[in-house]
Amino acid sequence: MDQLAGDLLKRKGLRSTAQRRAVLTALQGHPHSTAADLEARVGAAGGLSRQGLYNVLDDLTKAGLVRCIEPAGSPTRYELRVGDNHHHLVCRRCGRIEDVDCGVGAAPCLTPGSDKGFAVDEAEITWWGLCAGCQEAAPA
Repeated sequence: MDQLAGDLLKRKGLRSTAQRRAVLTALQGHPHSTAADLEARVGAAGGLSRQGLYNVLDDLTKAGLVRCIEPAGSPTRYELRVGDNHHHLVCRRCGRIEDVDCGVGAAPCLTPGSDKGFAVDEAEITWWGLCAGCQEAAPA
């Protein structure tokens, strides 16, 4: 992944630093990671302070390599799945987050009743409920 991360960074016009590659690698296979999750995965070996991590995440998000989502009551989450107009399911009890492909496909998949002069290009949808595990664990 390190070589792939370096290539992605260069294609987006960003310098391929060890810290940026480490964060991209830490997100691989771990969608919806918090900054704390990433800090634990990258660790001191990544040579990143907490502020440095947030700077890297900001750079990667602005470059379109990382997407951040902010479910209500949850810390900001980061994922590598970008630009495909997907949405999220969030478990109210355990906080598990799952991706859901957009049923329409094209962004935005919803149109507001009134756009108030905005040029709408994206709709972010979050469905809330209980995941299967939490439903099984729920008292009858």
